[in-house]
Amino acid sequence: MRDRRAKFVELANNRVNRTIKDIRLIGNLSNRSAYEYSDEDARKIVRALQKELDLLKVRFSGEMSGGEGDFSL
Repeated sequence: MRDRRAKFVELANNRVNRTIKDIRLIGNLSNRSAYEYSDEDARKIVRALQKELDLLKVRFSGEMSGGEGDFSL
């Protein structure tokens, strides 16, 4: 049982830290002096990320498993 816990902690730390880094990189796309995007593009990005966070919460509550497709503007 301890090995399963240790593996969970290791993977969770790596994956959550990588995801936080990636979210910060996505946030860098908001720099209008470097990038051109519409308000709708920004809303789509935020909606896609929020949808995945909502699915994550549900999965950890034990109510369902699996996800949906990949993101695309």
